[in-house]
Amino acid sequence: MSDIPELGGKTALVTGAGKRLGAAIATCLHEAGANVLLHFHRSQDAAATLCAAMNRNRDGSARVVRADIRNLAELPGLVACALEAFGRLDILVNNASTFYPTPLGEITPADWDDLTGTNLRAPLFLSQAAASHLRSTAGLILNMVDIHAVRPLPDHPVYCVAKAGLMMLTRSLARELGPQVRVNGIAPGPVLWPERELDPELKSEIIGKTALGRVGSPDDVARTALFLARDAPYITGQIIAVDGGRSIGW
Repeated sequence: MSDIPELGGKTALVTGAGKRLGAAIATCLHEAGANVLLHFHRSQDAAATLCAAMNRNRDGSARVVRADIRNLAELPGLVACALEAFGRLDILVNNASTFYPTPLGEITPADWDDLTGTNLRAPLFLSQAAASHLRSTAGLILNMVDIHAVRPLPDHPVYCVAKAGLMMLTRSLARELGPQVRVNGIAPGPVLWPERELDPELKSEIIGKTALGRVGSPDDVARTALFLARDAPYITGQIIAVDGGRSIGW
């Protein structure tokens, strides 16, 4: 077996890569040999720390770039930055997201613009900006969906609508960009709790409804991303639930 890393010579652009799932996915792809462009919006310190660690491991293999993905004018620049840094683009991971409750009766247009902007509009227009380059490398688009795209989360109608749209966008892009580009999604379940504190009883209830009876980890999602990037050349248009069976135990 060759000692060349599995994704050696390839480039991944990961949005929201400074922390949480984005950082785990970026780290996993990097460890498999990919060069990585780490996008961040507000998590500058975390992204810079991760980038420095990657470059200590393999010099010149990671860069950081800041952008507000809600501003469509900034999206082509992310693709241009990947090309400038590494000469190609093979993997686009649409991970960046906003998440917060929007109870019916309290929803504002700003809530709608923000939640659909990060979770649906940005993945569409960033994928469009990257499409020609991904076609030339027979690349992959990986969208971070959510199990709540099909099972609504109470008090989160706007977020759920946005993720449901992202699920259909994943399938639509797979049809539009095939055969050159594969497009898939991952729908995590309880692998990370929201940054806002949850009631311990609610956590226990959620865990109790998973078939495996436990929470997962960011590595579970990252390994699925690596599988889709490295080992799944005949899979496209699919959404893989990484949820410990949460979606069958509602």
